[in-house]
Amino acid sequence: MAQVSAYYADKALSAAFYDLVTSHDRSLDGDVELYSRLAPPGGAVLELGAGTGRVAAALAERGFHVLGIDAAASMLRQAETRRRELAADVAGRLEFRRGDMAALALGRTFDAVICPFFGLAHLPAGAAWSNVFAGVAKHLAPGGRAAFHLPSARVMTAPGPPDPSLPVARLPVDEAGHELRLFVRERRFREAIGRFDQVMDYVVVDAGGRMARSSRERLTYYAADPTPFAVAAGLLPDGAPVDLGGVGEVYLFRKP
Repeated sequence: MAQVSAYYADKALSAAFYDLVTSHDRSLDGDVELYSRLAPPGGAVLELGAGTGRVAAALAERGFHVLGIDAAASMLRQAETRRRELAADVAGRLEFRRGDMAALALGRTFDAVICPFFGLAHLPAGAAWSNVFAGVAKHLAPGGRAAFHLPSARVMTAPGPPDPSLPVARLPVDEAGHELRLFVRERRFREAIGRFDQVMDYVVVDAGGRMARSSRERLTYYAADPTPFAVAAGLLPDGAPVDLGGVGEVYLFRKP
């Protein structure tokens, strides 16, 4: 039996090919534009779960000052590489740190706090979510806005592919003909605890179809309504959740 590792762990192919996969994920279309409307021009933005810096770099290019926090060293290494490749003025508006979004202590406030692409859903919806929202409220300036992108429960409860032996995606890797193939091997939603688990194989094959690398990984999300957690932390709902790509919603909040 293949060893199952956690998503975005060191040497996990989900981390190595994160940018490739997200670049083909049309459900994320428009997310940067949405987040860019939350802070005033040139404002300060804190991104929780910054990953490889896809959103943070795009916001810095639009003139925002962005601090990105992530717990995965494998992702932050890629984020730093991305930052170094930016123009000097853009890179100067961008910073990445390793940290826990449920234990924020940055000693400053921001005009906006964002948590894109299901970042909060990686944490159990209980004390951890309470700690996240308490930290967000503490780090938001008065009138500041927060956004959390969470997966739709409808998507998490949907059945997996009928044939797990067939790839759900085939993405070109390089000009030498390597290809990344994604397989959903297991999929389960435990409604009583709001936990979704999906085991996926990331397989890189060469131009002849021979396997070059592979990684079996478990993705876990937790489903809950974030509004009670936000309100308990002193934040107010800021309009209805915004549908993003039909597979998730962005919940918006404001600090009075």
